[in-house]
Amino acid sequence: MALTDRADAFDFDLTGDEQPAPALPQERGDLLDPGFDLTLRPMRYPVFYEMFRDAIKNTWTVEEIDFSDDLNDLARKLDPAETHMIHRLVAFFATGDTIVANNLVLNLYKHINAPEARLYLGRQLFEESLHVQFYLTLLDNYIPDHDERAEAFTAIESIPSIRQKADFCFKWMNSIDQLDIIETPEQRKDFLLNMVCFAACIEGLFFFAAFAYVYFLRSKGYLNGLAAGTNWVFRDESCHMNFAFEVIDTVRAEDPALFDDDLKIRIVTMIEEAVECEMQFAEDLLGMGVPGMSVADTREYLQFCADQRLVRLGLDKRYGSKNPFDFMELQDVQELTNFFERTVSSYQIGVDGDVAFDEDF
Repeated sequence: MALTDRADAFDFDLTGDEQPAPALPQERGDLLDPGFDLTLRPMRYPVFYEMFRDAIKNTWTVEEIDFSDDLNDLARKLDPAETHMIHRLVAFFATGDTIVANNLVLNLYKHINAPEARLYLGRQLFEESLHVQFYLTLLDNYIPDHDERAEAFTAIESIPSIRQKADFCFKWMNSIDQLDIIETPEQRKDFLLNMVCFAACIEGLFFFAAFAYVYFLRSKGYLNGLAAGTNWVFRDESCHMNFAFEVIDTVRAEDPALFDDDLKIRIVTMIEEAVECEMQFAEDLLGMGVPGMSVADTREYLQFCADQRLVRLGLDKRYGSKNPFDFMELQDVQELTNFFERTVSSYQIGVDGDVAFDEDF
């Protein structure tokens, strides 16, 4: 019997596309039900499987990035204020994705009871590890002073503005650290708050602020290697954020009573705290006075991003701010234009994207 005949006999095709199959005799619960469902057929949440397939197509390596011009920029073109900004930025990068990866392994994988969603989480863990390698490479090359580099690697202890961001993450995510089984509505709310912290605050505010600093420097012609790598990281992070919001949407559809006034108030409070936390980092990062980028504009940008996250969660805007950074809208050239409009030739594997640039920002 040919391989394709065997595929037909077992009711699937070689592309992984869902085929009609008889329902399983046992009843299967919702996304957060305790247990560890191992059954991929029939597929309950095909959207997560499609996200996994798209992520596989989006493959890149740190070795593809050319940092040679960056080193010249750092040595000869950046002024002291810009150098301080980039050193603070890579110090945050050094620990930010590690916090995310730990949360994936210790919390999310344990409680999201759908094998197709866990496929995506496994891929995301690989991507977070790749980002950590990227940031490690930045630190090793951008900060030649050994003492300053050591401070960057221990940023959550040694740099107050970064420690505050880490404390914020731990405050809102650690409530489910010791939770082995989600059994009560309050525990489900804690899980949702963990997801909102990850999607709306860490990925959707902290990292989007970091991208703005990178693209500001790129708009001045500096650090093109960093910007090229950030394009790829941005693409990954946008997909991570979309996955997390899809998980939240799914839980909400399966248990609408969870999204009561109490949860909504807690979400708004969290996002307000995230904005103020990121502002403390902005005041540190821009504290030496970076020409062309002000603390006031950064606040406006953060509030704009926060409103986008609230709307995505089905809540009202909190700030009514606009995006003050024109360079963010002008950065959709080279790799980013490819991502949003056509096949990406500069990746190892091309993939079509359907994320609107202005919606994410």
